Amino acid sequence: MSVLVAFSVSPAGTESVGPAVAAAVRVVRASGLPNETNAMFTTIEGEYDEVMAVVRAAVEAVRASSSRVSLVLKADIREGVTDALHSKVATVERLLTS
Repeated sequence: MSVLVAFSVSPAGTESVGPAVAAAVRVVRASGLPNETNAMFTTIEGEYDEVMAVVRAAVEAVRASSSRVSLVLKADIREGVTDALHSKVATVERLLTS
């Protein structure tokens, strides 16, 4: 089952979140799964179990520096879809120019 997950993970109750967020993004990038990071979320695509394991590892990376962690997650779960990370954006861009 394919999944596209946008998530944000950060330590709660601390002033400086950058190093912990960078540790989480490092885990995502090391996974080898298609991913993108923007100012608010990291999006990752792949098979459900693979993606959720990466999200869990990213949470654990943040937990290494904080006893309290905030996680926001949105998932699009669909059978047989590939490259949704780019095709969804391409569809919107195409519609904007037509």
